[in-house]
Amino acid sequence: MLKLIKGADVYAPEYLGQKDVLIADGRIMAIETEINVAAIYKDCVVIKAEGMKLVPGFVDSLVHITGGGGEGGFHTRTPEMSLTDASLNGITTMVGVLGTDATTRSLPNLLAKSRALTYEGISCYCHTGSYQVPVTTITGSVQDDIILIPDFIGVGEIAIADHRSSNPSVSEIAKIASQARVGGMLSGKKGIVSIHMGDSTDYLSLLKAVVDETDIPITQFYPTHINRNRGLLDAAKSWLDDGGLIDLTTSTTEMDLANGEPRCSEALAELLEEGKNIDQITFSSDGHASLPTFDSEGNLSGLKVGSEASLFAEIRAAVLDYNVPLEMAIKVATSSPASVLGLHSKGRIKVSADADMVLLDEDLNIQTVLAKGQVLVKDGRAIVKGTFE
Repeated sequence: MLKLIKGADVYAPEYLGQKDVLIADGRIMAIETEINVAAIYKDCVVIKAEGMKLVPGFVDSLVHITGGGGEGGFHTRTPEMSLTDASLNGITTMVGVLGTDATTRSLPNLLAKSRALTYEGISCYCHTGSYQVPVTTITGSVQDDIILIPDFIGVGEIAIADHRSSNPSVSEIAKIASQARVGGMLSGKKGIVSIHMGDSTDYLSLLKAVVDETDIPITQFYPTHINRNRGLLDAAKSWLDDGGLIDLTTSTTEMDLANGEPRCSEALAELLEEGKNIDQITFSSDGHASLPTFDSEGNLSGLKVGSEASLFAEIRAAVLDYNVPLEMAIKVATSSPASVLGLHSKGRIKVSADADMVLLDEDLNIQTVLAKGQVLVKDGRAIVKGTFE
């Protein structure tokens, strides 16, 4: 079935002006000032979008789709996410990961959940591994998982600078990155290495040592939670200057913000003000992760759950509260993560790309969400739900 979006202001994410967008077979077929195919094909569904902004569907590069955590015991394991946790918040592509727990949360379960979400309507990929080193895999190696399992596009999130990490060495991180890189090369993927950054004042020194001592390029690493504290964010600025990538986490707690964690939207505005390259900066939600807080002795003192809704909330805040231009703000959750992850049909409104798009009203509220050409959300309400929703 053909669909025609009429008269939207299109941000691809670059602003293209007012355009009509034609969709067929789940892909974007044409972007023109005027398309009148509906007059010829009577079955064409027309979505009237005058006065609205059309942006790419959001790419969330770090989501605990099977739940996470458990730092307070079995009863504190967070629940699995549902389709509408993504769709109602404009997320049409995501990457599922394991975190602290790779024992009661398994890679086969992660893979099954990823395929379920893809079946239900969005595009979901996975990383092999978890916080721990040696890395947990399905086939026995990071390289083989990436080559042989289509859903696996990288490895992580490997934890460093964190009291829950395995305290990996330079050599261990280098070997993981080498396997991911070769696996990606042989399978046509990026083989990205997602790195969980903790609170330690070691900051990015371990990754810098790997880059300095080996031939592994700096862009093989994708460190996340960079806005965890002011010191880490400041340390990341030289990492950016060296060509590195960073990911800012949108889920947080009032306690963390009160203790000095920079808000994502504020951090983005600061980095852009200092002339950093937007293509090296991304947002991810850390959705359905546990957000634990620990006391000075490392004891659990509180626990919240990450939210996929935080992703667009921080994009919106960047525009409304910090005057970041919309086309810049949406890059961090569209074209930038899609490029980092090697998902070339995602994150952009262009001919032949997947028809993953979000319509925003004049107040930047999500009204309509399409994933692979299917309308999942209409007038702000989910019209397609997960199997058990």
